[in-house]
Amino acid sequence: MGRIFGTDGVRGKANVDLTPELAVLLGRALVTVLHDEGERRPSVVVGRDPRWSGEMLEAALVAGITSAGGDAVCVGVLPTPAVAYLTTRSSAAAGAMISASHNPVGDNGIKFFGTDGYKLTDDEESRLEEIVARQGGLRPVGTRIGRRLTDPAAVSRYIEHVATSTDVDLSGLRIVVDGANGAASNVAPQVYRQLGADVTTIHCRPDGANINEACGSTHPQAVAAAVVERDADAGISHDGDADRLIAATHQGEEVDGDVILAVLARQAHIHGVLRHDTVATTVMTNLGFRRAMEQLGIDVVETAVGDRYVLEAMRERDLNLGGEQSGHLIDLDRATTGDGVLSAVRLLSAVRETGATLQELGSVMTRLPQVLVNVEGVAKDRLANADPVWAAVHAEEARLGDAGRVLLRPSGTEPVIRVMAEADSQRDAQATVERIAAAVRTHLAV
Repeated sequence: MGRIFGTDGVRGKANVDLTPELAVLLGRALVTVLHDEGERRPSVVVGRDPRWSGEMLEAALVAGITSAGGDAVCVGVLPTPAVAYLTTRSSAAAGAMISASHNPVGDNGIKFFGTDGYKLTDDEESRLEEIVARQGGLRPVGTRIGRRLTDPAAVSRYIEHVATSTDVDLSGLRIVVDGANGAASNVAPQVYRQLGADVTTIHCRPDGANINEACGSTHPQAVAAAVVERDADAGISHDGDADRLIAATHQGEEVDGDVILAVLARQAHIHGVLRHDTVATTVMTNLGFRRAMEQLGIDVVETAVGDRYVLEAMRERDLNLGGEQSGHLIDLDRATTGDGVLSAVRLLSAVRETGATLQELGSVMTRLPQVLVNVEGVAKDRLANADPVWAAVHAEEARLGDAGRVLLRPSGTEPVIRVMAEADSQRDAQATVERIAAAVRTHLAV
């Protein structure tokens, strides 16, 4: 058996890659590791998004947890950050979220959290994989077998946690919320209404099959159109497990994670609560963000793509704010993982506090045109030693100078090489990408 965990837990086609059998093994392995660490009857908070396969995998995961002598506390359909929060608040030994985030309904995944609410480390995941590979783990009998429990107050506790993260009054603010027919569909509108906002919902009627279907943060045009149609002040768009946020202005313009992070960083900087006056981002973050932060006197730490790498950098450097262009934003003063609903509350708080529109706040940064191309049919494993390709990259970097940048990297999940360029004009960015992509196809063709 090869590597099971990816950059964000275990993920794949439900019932093909991620099977009930694998879920049982993962549950048993988790409790076995917890038992080895001194937890004699560990409790594990288990949540899921509403996709069809979630019920099947929840039953299997719970079977594995209880089979090894752990208690599974099932909280039902809730956002991923809610599971992390409830794990810490209930003093559970671990948490488990069954979701494939923004992926289509046919996919699913399982990600685990430690008792501190943070995702498992690579070493901890490797320990689970070793137990799964040999199909080992504890198998107690009698009353040492675990129980399936429920927490009927889980939803209300998470809503209260997010709603009380600020004392802002959003009364009179008209917003449209796109729940991606996912885990945010119920809780997100409740949070915003509790804070006083006038909320209109779209795509907040999950049926198990329609999650992320032409809606949510991966289809931001849906909420943008709804905001304009309803003459709202802003739009809030989540993904399937609600750990991301993409917004829209009153004019229907997209506000992605880079812009939201810039707004939040500026507000934190003004109030003197941005730790070390530094924010963490990934290499995909637009150059316009870096320029904006430089003008504000805020340092930027750059990481590899993936929220886990942003979080690692934040914890290593004692930072409290970071995020990705995709809208996965982390506020370590209030959460241990990305929380789309919490991020939206912070963003709307900035709107109300400043009296500015979201569009005006977003002007804190000017986005450079960015072009991204996935080059298929090439040997991505040969990229590191492809000198002619890197020569082409260096030539473009020298030509662009400070007016743009180039990023070339193999995909971590697909058989493609990603070529990205930013420049002062869309035409220049497009031409830059095309020249580098041509070099990749020429020298790395398979």
